[in-house]
Amino acid sequence: MNLYPIKAGNFKLDGGAMFGVVPKSLWQKTNPSDAHNMIDLTARCLLIEDGNRLVLIDTGMGNKQSDKFFGYYYLWGNDSLEKSLAAYGFHKDDITDVFMTHLHFDHCGGSIQWNKDRTGYEPAFKNARFWTNKNHWEWAIEPNRRERASFLKENLLPMEDSGQLHFMPLSNSNIIENSALGFDIFLADGHTEKQMIPLIHYKDKTIAFMADLLPTAGHLPLPYIMSYDTRPLLTLNEKEAFLNLAADKGYYLYLEHDAHNEIITVEQTEKGVSLKNTFKTKEVFN
Repeated sequence: MNLYPIKAGNFKLDGGAMFGVVPKSLWQKTNPSDAHNMIDLTARCLLIEDGNRLVLIDTGMGNKQSDKFFGYYYLWGNDSLEKSLAAYGFHKDDITDVFMTHLHFDHCGGSIQWNKDRTGYEPAFKNARFWTNKNHWEWAIEPNRRERASFLKENLLPMEDSGQLHFMPLSNSNIIENSALGFDIFLADGHTEKQMIPLIHYKDKTIAFMADLLPTAGHLPLPYIMSYDTRPLLTLNEKEAFLNLAADKGYYLYLEHDAHNEIITVEQTEKGVSLKNTFKTKEVFN
């Protein structure tokens, strides 16, 4: 098995929204904001090469939305999913499976693109199966008012229309063991219904792709929860359970949205679970 970090682009969001009820005087110590109160974020996806299978976890925002839409997110830098894949010798047509932790636009927008004459949409990965779960899919296609702006029809319905959409079977517990893609999955409902956190067993390590359960290293303190979460008290409990597990088992936490910290480990301290070490992906994916 080989693992490759895939940078699908960089953006900014309001720091207050990213940290909920936590005062700026606290969160800006780890995530400094600009003059508009925006903090640096990224879409750090992950490519798993395992035998004949190429699994891409999440796909970023994509590029099919309008300039007005992207103007809200202050895009920065030159990273793109296509360029990042090419840097490792891959093309979108090589991808066999696209696993989406959840269907908010910044996690799945790159899965669907304009067709050649821009009259409609088509899968960006024509040879891939798109993976979500039935509970989350139904939650996304009939969205609540809180999340409606994050679940975009143009990102979702073309997956179903293409026949490439597949549902990951759920389990009776909060962990799906040895899923159809070869990794375990931790299920979390606080941010959105049935978000899926991959647990990838790589050599002697477990790599946890943290998605929005832990957006950045600055979100390690339990009350540091995004305003975007639909059930923040549930997030708090899920974070606590997962971080305790990560500390006890020595998981490597792969941070999808942290623009400056790629992978971290955590440890138990008198004040609870805290940051232990920070790594570049190349230090862990050796």
